[in-house]
Amino acid sequence: HNDDIKIKFTTGTINMNAVNVTGDLGSVTTTSGMAWKVPGRIGDSPIVGAGQYCDNLVGAAGSTGRGEANIKTCASFLIVEFMRNGLAPEAACLKALERVVAMTEARLLGPGGRPRFDLEFYALTKDGRFGGATLYSGGKFAVCDEKGPRLEPAAFLYRR
Repeated sequence: HNDDIKIKFTTGTINMNAVNVTGDLGSVTTTSGMAWKVPGRIGDSPIVGAGQYCDNLVGAAGSTGRGEANIKTCASFLIVEFMRNGLAPEAACLKALERVVAMTEARLLGPGGRPRFDLEFYALTKDGRFGGATLYSGGKFAVCDEKGPRLEPAAFLYRR
């Protein structure tokens, strides 16, 4: 082995949703690798419907942030169901965030009933419409379509 090799370790979760040229959807959410995580914690990523969900007839959704909030609400599944019922991706993400807030236990709420954590949702429909939303302002998400790669602002429930 070589002692001169330096590796920068990073942590974090990503979600990626895509629709290909034939109209098929794909979706993935990584597991976080969060520093100091609780031993044995697997998070929401491997739980279908929590950290990620894909229905090739409708769309795909996923998230980053506090995974336990996703597990309690099956948030990614919920976003896809909201889109199935006609909501645009951004509106579906915001509505799922409202559900998360409503189901957050008091110990995790701060002043004004706002969660003491952040959570970001990303969604894509089968016809290529996309949206993202976060609990707190300032979020952005990456998009690549016929307009090229770029960052888009995320909708939000609360101003920081």
